[in-house]
Amino acid sequence: MYKHTPFDRHVIRQRAAQFRDQLQRHLGGQLGEEEFRALRLQNGWYIQRHAPMLRVAVPYGEISATQLRALARIAREYDRGYAHFTTRQNVQFNWIPLARAADVMDELAAVDMHGIQTSGNCIRNITTDAFAGIAPDEIVDPRPYCEILRQWSTLHPEFAFLPRKFKIAVTGAVEDRAAIAWHDIGLQLRRNDAGEVGFRVHVGGGMGRTPVIASVAREFVPWQQILVYIEAIVRVYNRYGRRDNAFKARIKILVKAEGQKFFEAVETEFHNILERDEAGSAHLIPQAELDRVSRSFRVPVGVAQPAAANDASMRDAPGVPLAHQRWLARNVHSHRLNGYRAVTLSLKRPGQPPGDATAEQLERAATLADRYSFGELRVTHDQNLVLPWVRTGDLRALWEDARAANFATPNIGLLTDMIACPGGDFCGLANARSIPVAAAITERFDDLDELYDIGNIDLHISGCINSCGHHHSGHIGILGVDKDGMEWYQVALGGSDGSALSGAPLPAKVIGPAFAADEVPDVIEALIDTYRRERSGAEHFIETVRRVGVESFKSAANAVRRATAREFAA
Repeated sequence: MYKHTPFDRHVIRQRAAQFRDQLQRHLGGQLGEEEFRALRLQNGWYIQRHAPMLRVAVPYGEISATQLRALARIAREYDRGYAHFTTRQNVQFNWIPLARAADVMDELAAVDMHGIQTSGNCIRNITTDAFAGIAPDEIVDPRPYCEILRQWSTLHPEFAFLPRKFKIAVTGAVEDRAAIAWHDIGLQLRRNDAGEVGFRVHVGGGMGRTPVIASVAREFVPWQQILVYIEAIVRVYNRYGRRDNAFKARIKILVKAEGQKFFEAVETEFHNILERDEAGSAHLIPQAELDRVSRSFRVPVGVAQPAAANDASMRDAPGVPLAHQRWLARNVHSHRLNGYRAVTLSLKRPGQPPGDATAEQLERAATLADRYSFGELRVTHDQNLVLPWVRTGDLRALWEDARAANFATPNIGLLTDMIACPGGDFCGLANARSIPVAAAITERFDDLDELYDIGNIDLHISGCINSCGHHHSGHIGILGVDKDGMEWYQVALGGSDGSALSGAPLPAKVIGPAFAADEVPDVIEALIDTYRRERSGAEHFIETVRRVGVESFKSAANAVRRATAREFAA
């Protein structure tokens, strides 16, 4: 993990002190609501439906056991005893009184954490593959570049007030596990024919009201020049992006409207920066700086490479409980080092909203990290936690401890491992609740044998068109909408985030008018029944949908609506 320097710590603690002064002046009536709004948003503080909400950055998803314990303490002492992990590798608190906000900022700063730029029209938290640095298919470790991007973009004076929020994702593996095509900028590390490291740059992706897959702006930008190229993109966006309409202010709208003119403007700006020697050299990444940052991402001290272990043989060994076999198959992942595995701690289990963890669970996850993963965890795009450095010889003991902490649900990649935003229970922007819908689906599909028969499937739920639950990229996407003050839900099929199973990134297609909340579990069941009837051999859900088309699925879903309508009529 990145080791903060004295300068890094000074910046975070100085920002916390500034926020305390701003908060005191606001509470004392010397700083008006609108003036304070911009200041609190720059530090991750929202005012939600019922109370303030704090979003804390977890840069590129890496978090230490010490930091997790600090989050547990905040949950217990300042909130209502839990925290929520998001799809962008952040963590949120929903009930912290505003009067105590500055104390929380100090608590975070003490463990090198903050909420800076987790809100507002600026460059947000840089995200990446949760298996960065450990994945067998990795070409280049993206974490040093993510950290350099984080340092460059944090408090960048030119990009603090963009037309709209701006999100960057990075991947360094063959498989895209960071959904880069769905971001304002997506960076794919690669090597050219000479073996040199650089980036394929994708621009203009995003969800929301207008789902757009990013376009490739450049096939290869040398790593030394990547900050210059990103600066050129953001400058063009900052100059020409719309500020008159929040719904048309994202860079995806500018790219779509201007087409080749946008890319030409970026290339011109890129070359202009490079040609201004003094300014250009200041933005090139020196080898010494990359080396300095990279030293933070070495293999943890104490990691040795024992002989490789075969997970299949461990599952098939005599006397291995079925629950442990399933956990080995679903929650344990391959590793680039012999004798090690990455293990997902599932935050998708009955009785708790997807992505939520209590203060006690946060502390127990920190204990598991200390005991089994050299004190390190990752926050995933799918709202789970990962232990990245687990010895194969410790898997049985870890499973038993994880099960005791309610982290061992063997459902990773299955229907109940769904993505869901907090929705209308908390968010002031939401049109409908997500949590009750997620709970109803989890309750309906509570049989593990049935889940395993259904197989891999991505179910994503958003409470509004802002798409925090990434419904556009779900194999099944559910979107909450408001109809005459009541909660309804659109259902879409065939989306993809760009991962190996899902294939090329693609927005899901809505299959008809919205459904009432109590119809949604029946609709999902009808879609699954259609898949099981139509699938060929070992086809996954998404493969069947693409082969047979959506019409049979649409008919099955509409039959649920008609049946419900008949019940009301009777």
